[in-house]
Amino acid sequence: MHSARTIRAATRPSLIIADDHRMVAEGIQHILDDDFDLLDIVADGEALVDAVRQFAPDLVVADINMPKCNGMDALKRLRQAGYDTRFVFLTMHIEPALAVAALRAGASGYIVKNSAGEDLRSAAQQVMAGGTYVTPALGARYISGQLMDVQNLTSKQIQVLRLVGSGLRSKQIALQLGLSVRTVEAHKYTMMQVLGVHSTLELVRRAEDLGLLF
Repeated sequence: MHSARTIRAATRPSLIIADDHRMVAEGIQHILDDDFDLLDIVADGEALVDAVRQFAPDLVVADINMPKCNGMDALKRLRQAGYDTRFVFLTMHIEPALAVAALRAGASGYIVKNSAGEDLRSAAQQVMAGGTYVTPALGARYISGQLMDVQNLTSKQIQVLRLVGSGLRSKQIALQLGLSVRTVEAHKYTMMQVLGVHSTLELVRRAEDLGLLF
């Protein structure tokens, strides 16, 4: 006969923590210990990729800046390999554009470390319920607006945008994608309108901020 404690433990979601500062990782563990079963603590991005492949956890809480492979690149690699583990980034970076890039890459949460004690447990619960959580201080409305702008771009426009970002001219892009030069220019104009910029240089910079050029 299973005890209530055993049944509860068996049904709790699983967790991997990735941070190269052991004290921070242990602090995260302490905050989430009542709600998650910890599978592993890792200290770099390569180890994180390996751990997710080995354990397939329900949730990863990770720093962005880590040795060998940063958290964002680890997430992108796992998404490309078909892993759908939920990710929450816990980071010192307070730039809204980086939060947008993280959400674009497939993260479900973005928390600034100086507010982690207040935010982390709420974020984990919200993310596990299928939601998205961003530290309120970053301005969730601003970030949601940025994501909405990106979602208004078509896959063909994003293809054009990445080639523009690589330094190709409209004629070269047209040749590579099998489009007319006029169509390429029309895509560029539409993207400028959607993203609120006025030149090709501003378009590329905005795309970099939104994590579209990778």
